[in-house]
Amino acid sequence: MKILVVLTSHDQLGDTGQKTGFWLEELAAPYYLMKDAGAAITLASPKGGQPPLDPKSDLPENQTDSTKRFQSDNSAQTVLANTKKLADMRADDFDAIFYPGGHGPMWDLPDNAVSIALIEAFVKAGKPVAAVCHAPAALFNVHTADGQYLVTGKRVTGFTNEEEEAVGLTKIVPFLLENRLKERGGIYQKTSNWAPYVQVDGKLVTGQNPASSAPAAEALLNLLE
Repeated sequence: MKILVVLTSHDQLGDTGQKTGFWLEELAAPYYLMKDAGAAITLASPKGGQPPLDPKSDLPENQTDSTKRFQSDNSAQTVLANTKKLADMRADDFDAIFYPGGHGPMWDLPDNAVSIALIEAFVKAGKPVAAVCHAPAALFNVHTADGQYLVTGKRVTGFTNEEEEAVGLTKIVPFLLENRLKERGGIYQKTSNWAPYVQVDGKLVTGQNPASSAPAAEALLNLLE
């Protein structure tokens, strides 16, 4: 199994002067589930190189066994520091694509033509596509072969309006993910704040929040098996 994992290159939290990026747990937990299942993992980002880590995801209260393992894994750190440029990636070279969240993807992935074309190529080839937390933002402008939005009529989830309110960023983010998925015709579903929740509709996998990243990766692996 060859899995492409796409991280954000965006590090600014709106106009707050604060940093954002990808959420560590949402990379670390899937990374080891995939790796331990024997998958070959390639990390990529729009700009390539070291993607920005959301500093909040590295705070002691947000550490998990997976994040600790990742932070002390020299080979994983080397791979992370040298992500491939997204423009150099081809769907033909992989069996599935996975997008971890963090707030960064809300800025640099919805309108990223390279990312959109890549996801469309995976969809056209019948290969699984997965996105967690804020990363379903990367799906907003993806179309199917018949010209519909990819999420139209599909059961999807992602970071909820209530969760965004709980972290105090409702007025900072460029849009509310839940609202936008609904606007695109997605059949949006959710559970309580911070609880693991995943939707699988055909070859599309979405997870609600950081706690959903491992279950989403498991769902993706199940589709590959």
